[in-house]
Amino acid sequence: MGDSPIYSRRSIRKFQDADVAREDIEEIIRAGSAAPSAKNRQPWKCIVLKNGSKEEFLGFMEKGIEREENSFAMLPKSKSGLPDAKNTLRIMREAPVLIVVINTNGKSPFSVLDADERFTEICDSLSIGAFIENMLLQAEKMGIGTLWIANTCFAYQELVSYLNVQGQLIGAVALGYAAEQPDRRPRKALDEISNFPVL
Repeated sequence: MGDSPIYSRRSIRKFQDADVAREDIEEIIRAGSAAPSAKNRQPWKCIVLKNGSKEEFLGFMEKGIEREENSFAMLPKSKSGLPDAKNTLRIMREAPVLIVVINTNGKSPFSVLDADERFTEICDSLSIGAFIENMLLQAEKMGIGTLWIANTCFAYQELVSYLNVQGQLIGAVALGYAAEQPDRRPRKALDEISNFPVL
């Protein structure tokens, strides 16, 4: 395993009060764009938020979480995740940079898809997962901490309206210099996740 960023990467939830240079952010996104994608569609777009634009974005996220909690819940079966979403919001406020990731081919998760559209969405989501993982590993290699965030789902409509972009909001990556060194989280044993049937 050695010093590979695959094994040294951690999810960072405490960040230093230090900016990340634009050229470093660009290098991280460039690494993301080297990922494989279904039919080479490259269905990803990044919106980089800092300072005022980040605070505006997070203000809309907070409104969405409040709506989900107190009035009209669009994800009623996921209500138990709201405390974690609030904690994620706190982390995002501390991080100096947010990279919001859009599936440029995607539709709202609240829209109805036919089978062909669903398979395209699955393939594009796999592609974007590879894109994000490349960014996380490149950031780790550069000594920059990251947190992969999906809790934007609770404020999906508010955030898409604020961003005013076409496509599907996938999530975000919080970026900054780590103010913690988390231990490695447990992983399932190899025999739990793999099967080598006798051929």
